[in-house]
Amino acid sequence: MGIYFNPSNDSFTKDKNSELYLDKTGLLEYLNRVICTNANCISVSHARRFGKSHAAGMIDAYYSRGCDSSVLFGDTEIAAKESYKKHMNRYNVIHIDVSSFWDAYKDKTIEKIKEYIYDELRQVYGDKVDYSKMISSVLMSVYKISGIPFVIIIDEWDCVIRNGGSKELVHNYLQFLHLLFKSEESKAFLALAYITGILPIKKIKDESALNNFREYTMLKSKQITKYFGFTEAEVKNLCDVYDMDFESVKAWYDGYLIDGLHMYNPNSVVQSMLDHDFDSYWKNTSSFESINTFITMNYAGLKDDVLAMLAGEKVRLNVNTFQNDLTTIASRDDALTALIHLGYLAYDAEKKSAYIPNYEVAAAFDLALQTGSWSEIAKSISRCDELLDATIEGDSDKVAEIVELAHETYTSILKYNDENSLSCVLTMAYFTASAYYNIVRELPAGKGFADLVFIPRANAGGRPAMVIELKYNKSADSAIKQIKDRRYQGALAGYSDKIVLVGIDYSDNKDDKHKHSCVIERI
Repeated sequence: MGIYFNPSNDSFTKDKNSELYLDKTGLLEYLNRVICTNANCISVSHARRFGKSHAAGMIDAYYSRGCDSSVLFGDTEIAAKESYKKHMNRYNVIHIDVSSFWDAYKDKTIEKIKEYIYDELRQVYGDKVDYSKMISSVLMSVYKISGIPFVIIIDEWDCVIRNGGSKELVHNYLQFLHLLFKSEESKAFLALAYITGILPIKKIKDESALNNFREYTMLKSKQITKYFGFTEAEVKNLCDVYDMDFESVKAWYDGYLIDGLHMYNPNSVVQSMLDHDFDSYWKNTSSFESINTFITMNYAGLKDDVLAMLAGEKVRLNVNTFQNDLTTIASRDDALTALIHLGYLAYDAEKKSAYIPNYEVAAAFDLALQTGSWSEIAKSISRCDELLDATIEGDSDKVAEIVELAHETYTSILKYNDENSLSCVLTMAYFTASAYYNIVRELPAGKGFADLVFIPRANAGGRPAMVIELKYNKSADSAIKQIKDRRYQGALAGYSDKIVLVGIDYSDNKDDKHKHSCVIERI
């Protein structure tokens, strides 16, 4: 067994021995259907911490001749499949994490990858192979000697491209990949290729190194969606096991809609279960700075779109113009598409729209805004907790003051000529309330629709439910009267604790010193 050639099953063993392990070996059944076929090249580009590298370790353990994994897989889903024994530990496996080579060697990445692979091949095959030849010829020689085809796994394959390698280096790197996956020799020695990255395959004119790969992305993952991320059914079961409130977990970590499936960030869910707490576990990832990089780009409409998404809206975009790298961003559509692939936005394929998927990501946006050039927005968001506390405490003057600030801050995107626009602003103004409440706009209740209803979740810490009615050029008192007359509080039927009724009015009368007024009652 080696490190790069025929690795051990140590990585998967650690995963399987972890306190929280979910069986994703069904992926292997799919790979077994395409191995040694013309569809044997698979590219998985998903956001960080969505299980790509864990899957790579599992693939090592299953296919590598450097270990015996019969006991390790004996109680898993794949063990019950007809193809299980046929392929287990039957292949010469090469596994490379490009990011580790890039970090250590930069422009010499390709040469060092070959050097490390050849060193381990030499330990097995000695001088039977001419290592001065190109890598496809070397692997072909090994295949002729052993009669055993290769499974090649490349983790973080897009690292060279994503990190801005020179044009010459990128070209040479793609040629290197061409030798591995599309040369005449590879047609013989390659049983399966599995490459992972954050970005889809780079669109480069006249480069065809990877055009034989079937791609699975954050936009569309087809039949393997459920193997990357946690499904809703899996999360519900974990909540039962760890005594966690499912609605809170859903609000914090759900929101990724891929091929009709609700997918949860697996790393965040695991951390939340083990900590028995809710937090933004993504804020320290290396791609975090990308939020600020892209949202501060001065593309027409980008700032407005970001604010709209922070207010809970979806924005339409064209994802097809993106060139699949982070250095040729040329439009607001490119910037938003990049954030989708990085996992900081989700994509509604049916509506062709982007949106912020959950509170964890919303909190990451909040932090990015505070460290960037959006000082006015950050100042407004910083008062969200103050606004929530003032509402609960019945401080109507403070509520009106903070809503006034939100009004002034967000006028660039929201035209204040109706109650719906005010509803968007209020959703933004109560930004951090999503950590504790399910916030529903236009909730059917009584004889009409309640503008905003705040329904406490189990993690609300005793915070009351709230019904907010909005008025335009009328009065806050009339808003409260409407709540009572139309029995909007009925939206909270069965809720036994206190309910706060909030009426907010916006006036566009130029003679009014204060544009907003507020009345708060408790029932």
